[in-house]
Amino acid sequence: MKSHFQFSNQERSGIFLLFAIIIAVQCVYAFVDFSNDEIPTENKELEAFKEELDSLRLVKIENRRPKIYPFNPNYITDYKGYTLGMSNEEIDRLHKFRAGNQWVNSTKQFQKVTKVSDSLLAKISPYFKFPDWVTNPKPKPNFHNNSYSKSNEPKVYEQKIDLNNATASQLQKVYGVGEKLSERIVKYRSKYNGGFVADVELSEVYGLSSEVIERIKNDFTVKTPRPIKKYNLNTATRDELVSIQYIDYEIANHIIEERTLREGFKSLDELTKVEDFPIHKIEIIKLYLHL
Repeated sequence: MKSHFQFSNQERSGIFLLFAIIIAVQCVYAFVDFSNDEIPTENKELEAFKEELDSLRLVKIENRRPKIYPFNPNYITDYKGYTLGMSNEEIDRLHKFRAGNQWVNSTKQFQKVTKVSDSLLAKISPYFKFPDWVTNPKPKPNFHNNSYSKSNEPKVYEQKIDLNNATASQLQKVYGVGEKLSERIVKYRSKYNGGFVADVELSEVYGLSSEVIERIKNDFTVKTPRPIKKYNLNTATRDELVSIQYIDYEIANHIIEERTLREGFKSLDELTKVEDFPIHKIEIIKLYLHL
C-alpha cells in the first residue's frame, strides 16, 4: 500500500494543479449564468396553438357527457331520471302517476305530474318523443248512429259480445277506439293461444286509457277465457312463481320470504307488501294465483 502513495515533488505539483483546475471549472459552472433570457417566439403561432388545445379540451369534455337521445317520458326509469337531473321526488311522482295506468301525453302534462322546474323542463323537453297517435291524432269518426257509440247504459252479461271473438270493426264501434287501437287489441289477443283470460288484460294493450277500457267492458267481456295454470300462492315454488308474467327470480324470492314471515298469505292483496313487487301489475298476476 505504501508504494501507491509515494509521489515525487513533480507528481504532487501535478496533482494539486489538476485539483485546482477542477475546482475552478466547478465555480465557473456554478456562478456564471450561461442561459439566454431572450427566447425567440412567434406570438401568433403560440396563440393559435393555445386555441387549438382549448378546442380539443372542450371536445373531449363534451364527448364525456352522457348523450341524450329522443325518448318517451312515460318510460323514465330511476337511473334515466337521475341522468336527466330529476330529483327522487319528481321521479316518484311520475311512477305513481303511471302506476294508475295513466299516460303523459304532453310536455305541459309532464311538468304538471312531476313538478319539475321550468329550467329543467326546457333542457329535457326537446328530447321528448310521444307516439304518432298522440302528436298527430286523427279525427275520430262519428259513431252517433251505432249501438255502441256512447251508450252509458250498462249491459248485462248476455248482451255483451265475447271479447275473444270480437272483430276489429266491432271494437271500432266503441267511442275512443279507432283503427289502430282495435288492431292492437286483436294483435295482443292473437299472441296467446286462446285469447284473453279476463277483461283486466285490456290494460296491457298500449294506448288504451282507463276511460276507453270501461267503455269497451260495457259492450264486451271475456266469455271464453283461455285456459291457464294457477298456482297456490302459499305452496308455489320459486320456479313456479317465475313462470308467471312480471315475476322474476328476485321477486319470487321476496314472495317466499314474506310468505315465511307471515306463515302464509291470507289474501292475494297482501302481495303488495312484498319488496319490489310490481304493484301496478297485481291484477294481471292475480289471474295466475289462488289460495
